[in-house]
Amino acid sequence: MAASYKPIENYGMVGDMPTVAMIATDGSVDWMCLARFDSPSVFGALLDADKGGHFRIAAASADVTNKQFYWPETNVLVTRFLSPKGAAELTDFMPVGSAANGRAAGQLIRRLTAMRGDIEFRMACSPAFNYARDRHKTEISPDGACFCRPALRR
Repeated sequence: MAASYKPIENYGMVGDMPTVAMIATDGSVDWMCLARFDSPSVFGALLDADKGGHFRIAAASADVTNKQFYWPETNVLVTRFLSPKGAAELTDFMPVGSAANGRAAGQLIRRLTAMRGDIEFRMACSPAFNYARDRHKTEISPDGACFCRPALRR
């Protein structure tokens, strides 16, 4: 079954100046190039919903209403998930410049917070480097997961 495309008005955008991530109201990062705007895509479901790649943090239930807004005078995007059983917020942003932890710029920070009640979520991170042409290796460490591709190593 082919994946479906979302209308462009269903996307918010966060960025760190050299690049941006486009995040749908359902919590899916469907477009992101690293490390710059003109770099090949890492997540490209906006162009190819079947194999373009995405990073989705979404409610598992269909009875959820989604709303998206920016914190005033910031580039911090908040996606709200509201259901009869509960409410949650997904906060997305990209820090500008080098991070204090010494990691390179180009980080997408995603934080899911339960506000009330219970909502079940599913996460799927499926990068598709270089417009889904390049393979990658996944490395798991105590700090998290790294999707590694030799051309992105420093």
